[in-house]
Amino acid sequence: MIILHHCVSARSFRPLWLLEELGLPYELRMWPFPPRAVAREYLSENPLGTVPLLVDGATRMTESAGICQYLATRHSPDQLDVPVSDPVFGAYLNWLHMSDATLTFPQTLVLRYSHFEVAERLQPQVANDYARWFLARLRAVDTALQQAEYLCAGRFTAADVAVGYALLLAEHLGLDAQFPPAVSAYWARLKQRPAYQRALQVQHQAAIEQDVPTIPSPDIRP
Repeated sequence: MIILHHCVSARSFRPLWLLEELGLPYELRMWPFPPRAVAREYLSENPLGTVPLLVDGATRMTESAGICQYLATRHSPDQLDVPVSDPVFGAYLNWLHMSDATLTFPQTLVLRYSHFEVAERLQPQVANDYARWFLARLRAVDTALQQAEYLCAGRFTAADVAVGYALLLAEHLGLDAQFPPAVSAYWARLKQRPAYQRALQVQHQAAIEQDVPTIPSPDIRP
């Protein structure tokens, strides 16, 4: 049984969504955010104190984009992954890793310096600068979607899940109002996917059943 350690709407939503796309059985273990500060027993599971943590037998993974690649390759060859032999394999990998390193990273700084720092450490200018950084990098997504419904291979892949999470985070931050039209239409399509809807429902129900707050405390830094 695959075990996924998850915080509501954190980067661990990527593998949660993909697990639902794949229809795999899994156990979802919920933690308050950030677990390294408010649930220190989690450090015995993952010394980094971060989510996600995916456990699949002897395999333990903590990088959300890497987990997406692992799940897609192992459980949906030639479906939600892109094989090495495909000419767009490189583009597929680039989107997977861009999703976190380029599109999610600046948003975590927006989140930190506009919401999670204590009042005297809030930095509106830093938050605004990194919001602009994210929106500038989003041009790559916009360009790819000008001529296609999905990012690569002419079909929905794990790369769309990975980038889709970055758009979900942007929506939480109110940045979606500045999405270009092609990106807005793409995000609307992704949100209509049954697996995405199930992932939202599953995390909400699991948070209730496991008595985990759905909104992080404002005095906790990410």
